[in-house]
Amino acid sequence: MRHSQLRHALSPAGKKLPSHPSAPSASLSSTTMASATVLSKFPLPTYAVDEDSSASENVTPVLSSVDDPELKLPKRSSLVIILLANALLQISFFIIVSSSNEYALHLGGTSTFSGVVIGIPTVFSGLTLIPLMKYDKGGYGLALNISCAASISGMVLYACAYKANWLYLILLGRITSGIGFAMWMYCKRFCSDPRIVGIRRRTTLASWLMVGNGVGMGLGPLFGGIFYRYVGFGKGTGNVWNGFTSPAWVLAGLWAVYWVAVRIWFEDVIEKPSIESDPEDIELEDKTPVQLMDNTSNDDPVNASGTSFRHHVRPSPSSSTMPSRSPSPPTEHSGKLELGQWASVVCICWFAMASFFILGAWEANIPVYGSVDPHLNFTPFSAGNFLGIGALACFPFFVLNVFLARRVQDRYTLMFGAGLGGAALIVFLVLVSLDKTASGGSSNWISSQIGVGTAPAFFICWFAVALGFNVASTVTMSLLSKQLPPTVKWNGMSSVMVQYSNYLGRVTGAVWGGAGVSVGMSRYVGLEIAITGIGMALASSVWKHLKAKTG
Repeated sequence: MRHSQLRHALSPAGKKLPSHPSAPSASLSSTTMASATVLSKFPLPTYAVDEDSSASENVTPVLSSVDDPELKLPKRSSLVIILLANALLQISFFIIVSSSNEYALHLGGTSTFSGVVIGIPTVFSGLTLIPLMKYDKGGYGLALNISCAASISGMVLYACAYKANWLYLILLGRITSGIGFAMWMYCKRFCSDPRIVGIRRRTTLASWLMVGNGVGMGLGPLFGGIFYRYVGFGKGTGNVWNGFTSPAWVLAGLWAVYWVAVRIWFEDVIEKPSIESDPEDIELEDKTPVQLMDNTSNDDPVNASGTSFRHHVRPSPSSSTMPSRSPSPPTEHSGKLELGQWASVVCICWFAMASFFILGAWEANIPVYGSVDPHLNFTPFSAGNFLGIGALACFPFFVLNVFLARRVQDRYTLMFGAGLGGAALIVFLVLVSLDKTASGGSSNWISSQIGVGTAPAFFICWFAVALGFNVASTVTMSLLSKQLPPTVKWNGMSSVMVQYSNYLGRVTGAVWGGAGVSVGMSRYVGLEIAITGIGMALASSVWKHLKAKTG
């Protein structure tokens, strides 16, 4: 009978437990209810028991097929909406890059003002985050709707500047678009939110965000140049629809269609204040099997309060040696970081700033430098092609990085990207030092031989810079989220720290790139090399602290 009782007591169907020989039925009833409550929160493995075997034989655990919390992903439709938002924001940011210099000059501005027009949205995006985070209730729906509305309005204002013939209207349009760019932070936060994304999937989703960045960097300037060239200012164009305004009108329409998709398919993540424990904590407890030990005595007392209950099951010796992944060590959620963690935070935020500073500087500088160099003689169309093709050439490597993210540590990815980009900057510095045209002097034969006056050399440098610093920027958010306690609060704080670092780099980089020809190309590149070198020195000093789980 003992075998039958054991089978029923451990049955997952939850059949009534047999009465205990040394405990009253009332006490057993309360014990059963308490056990059911505990088991509902922390499910135990089921056991397959052979009726013909003796009670002293092993009981083999059969683990239920529950998804690993470290590998969890959000709902696919919502994830696609977020990834599309990131790509559309990138396209919106870059589509005006190829023609903004000419647009600003047409309205009476300068190349430096063009750099301000490119970079100013990030300033107001950062200012928008402060009140937006106060009212988002831990979700993403509010930010998505505001982003759609602001992006449409900003594009319309940017397009209307031509008819109004008012220079500062393009600035006002970009400022309005900047309010929508606040969604960038929410894209990063969504892909590292511990409520919906496991720790081993954060770098993978961050890699998909980088793919969206590559799409924006490639298609944005490319389409901007195509609109400038093929819509132009000839027959069928006017003050409303022309080479400067057509990209903005098209994107306003795309944002309107996307907004409809958001309203239909996006499901927000709702904050649940009643749940005090963190997902990572529950994960650790779920992964630890309960050890059910046999007692040689048959009169195990049952606590009258129902808080203690023991099954007479001896665990299998082989089960203790079963191969399994050891759970992560528990994290102290004291709300305070150690000195090593703070050093890692500073290092990661520096790379987040540096990557976008250098990328933003090159994106703003290429149309300006290409137009003044007589060996390049870039038009907005050729500048857009140059930027777009260089970014699209990186696209296969961005996709490859999605799969490598599950096998390569984030710190190695960070150093590889920074090293590749830094090497390209050094090569470019050597080239501009040999090219007098790049420094504002007279041209000679060396410009067309080995200097950046030859487009292939310039293109290779741009390709390596775009690939390296995009790869480096991929892991900043995911790596920082792995360094901090896995709570919603810290995830929000890490998202803000990385995003403000991105904003600082993007706005200052765009202004620096617009002024690159004025200050001298050697000084322009030299500052970027110095910033990269500081970042690599910081990473080397905190190398051990940057170690984190892959994926």
